[in-house]
Amino acid sequence: MMFSRPSFTSLRVLALCLAVTGSLADDITGPCDIYASGDTPCVAAHSTTRALFGAYTGSLYEVTRGSDNSTVDITPLSAGGVANASAQDSFCSGTTCLISTIYDQSGYGNHLTRAPPGGADSGPEADGYDYLSSAEGAPVTLNGQKAYGVFIPPFTGYRNDKPNGTATDDDEEGMYAVLDGTHYNDMCCFDYGNGETDNIDPGAGAMEAIYFGSHNLSGWGSGLGPWVMADLEDGLFSGYDPTNSPDDVSIDFRFVTSILKGGANKWSLRGGDSTTGNLTTYYSGIRPSGDYSPMIKEGAIVLGVGGDNSNKAQGTFYEGVMTTGYPSNETEDAVQANIVAAKYATTSLTTGPDLPVSTNSTISLRATTACCTTKYISHDGDTVHTAVVTSSSSDADKQAASWTVRTGLANSDCFSFESVDTPGSFIRHSSYQLKVNANDDSKGFGEDATFCPQASLNSEGNNTIRSWSYPARYWRQYNGLGYIASNGGPFNFDATNLFNDDASWVVTAGFA
Repeated sequence: MMFSRPSFTSLRVLALCLAVTGSLADDITGPCDIYASGDTPCVAAHSTTRALFGAYTGSLYEVTRGSDNSTVDITPLSAGGVANASAQDSFCSGTTCLISTIYDQSGYGNHLTRAPPGGADSGPEADGYDYLSSAEGAPVTLNGQKAYGVFIPPFTGYRNDKPNGTATDDDEEGMYAVLDGTHYNDMCCFDYGNGETDNIDPGAGAMEAIYFGSHNLSGWGSGLGPWVMADLEDGLFSGYDPTNSPDDVSIDFRFVTSILKGGANKWSLRGGDSTTGNLTTYYSGIRPSGDYSPMIKEGAIVLGVGGDNSNKAQGTFYEGVMTTGYPSNETEDAVQANIVAAKYATTSLTTGPDLPVSTNSTISLRATTACCTTKYISHDGDTVHTAVVTSSSSDADKQAASWTVRTGLANSDCFSFESVDTPGSFIRHSSYQLKVNANDDSKGFGEDATFCPQASLNSEGNNTIRSWSYPARYWRQYNGLGYIASNGGPFNFDATNLFNDDASWVVTAGFA
């Protein structure tokens, strides 16, 4: 239903708000239905958690299985509904899975796949492409039903460089994204939105994308961050001023709605808590000075990286769209109400049995690969390795192979492992190798030292341990050393041969 005359503004707002609950019309139940009713239809709609059109029953995303590289498409449980997470869980049981494609629900074919190299950065894979996201790194619930978001560590990203229907040059557009407000860093650039089609930075105004993080070298808001900002290329903006805008507040929401829209010498930045309340307008006005009007947007779609593939940032994406036209605040307010009604909530990050001891107890971890079943995770100085340990071993060897289980330093749903013989030092990863280092209480250390157990990948172990900050990587023993390894990848320790065995452990009470 459309009301174009100004005298019908209040009725239009009512119609959009009723659409959120489906009480006005059965076919207006998703964010893209609301945008269409506001004359700003979606030209890209991406989500691994739910359908974004009330009638949508097609594929949301594709996962690729590590055991045989086969794929499956994950669809909603019902039209307009939540993703069928149980189908993913069944398909990925006993192996690893990556999100290989995020499908566009709009009908424009703007699907997202692995991001290629760009002018700023190449990815770590042999072909220069970025990593793909773990399919299980960001579990959530929507109205009590489990789904998975897209957990993006550094060097991970998705892109579409051959878009259809997206805004170019100074064309009007709108976009929103639902993100994890606690998963970010101060690097460039965790983006979702409009980027360059050749992955090269041609200058100011070539992008219009939502940025989320605490990068403050070219723009920032109030407090320490993170902030919702706009990546307009050659600068992150929180307002007209290319530096600080005190109206752009630091985010403390677990789930954050981020909204950006732009047109000829105008743009607006808004945000709010995805689980409750209304949107706040952080900025609405003219473009920044310095070649940002007119814009030279190219229309590609980026997720997790900058327009030139700046790929050192991190974040988690749940859903987002891009539209044609400049959406009204009323339309965006109704979209926010729809997101709130979806009832995003956290759920357990552990997908299998918990560690078979309680927090603050000590454990030891025995390898299950046929060559090494008498070896345990141990350390020599800061180097984590495997070593033969028995009940008759020296006290020093027993202590080196024993670890105190602590609540996860970065996430309380997972765990950190403190060295028994070096109190205050924890197992963490550094350049993908497991190390034992003193906790410096930094955000980065806590993330590197947090791990999530899951059901063992083989039948011999009782746990496989996944990195929280790089959830496609798991504790693995390889040539006697400890790594966080992926099931296939650019490094020798990512070899697929014996991966399930090397990444499975028998967790027992500690030797010391």
